[in-house]
Amino acid sequence: MDRAQKEQLVEELGQIFESSGVVVVSHYAGLTVAEMQDLRARARDAGGSVRVAKNRLAKIALEGKPCASIADLLSGMTVLTYSEDPVAAAKVAQEYAKENSKFEILGGAMGENALDVAGVEAVSKMPSREELISTIAGMLGAPASNIAGAIGAPASNIASILSTIEDKAAA
Repeated sequence: MDRAQKEQLVEELGQIFESSGVVVVSHYAGLTVAEMQDLRARARDAGGSVRVAKNRLAKIALEGKPCASIADLLSGMTVLTYSEDPVAAAKVAQEYAKENSKFEILGGAMGENALDVAGVEAVSKMPSREELISTIAGMLGAPASNIAGAIGAPASNIASILSTIEDKAAA
């Protein structure tokens, strides 16, 4: 890899560190190519990505970035799992670590906040952006259905009262 390629890689990594909502650093020693492809596919499906980069170049790219605190985690065979959604990458990494003992989460960063292993696990348990949007949409729709039910209720109450009176008169 020549100098120009290294500079380009540092630039790409800098963009990743700047624009990602969460970055999870993990060891992947012993994973097969198929297992690594499975991890990449899961991350892609969740709206994230997986990147293996030289630790030295990643540390250079981290300088001056909000998540510079993860530089200490970059040693050995590390892989970066990242996403714009602050929860997606953490969920993917946590689920994959449960299924594969060779994949070990070291920590990560969420903006300027450094995360240890427990922090990554806590973030992975938070609802994703889509889940929050659907919850909010449901909350916004609930008052309208309650109002419609309240408006329709007196009419149905009157109808049932009239039906009861009619039944009593017929008997």
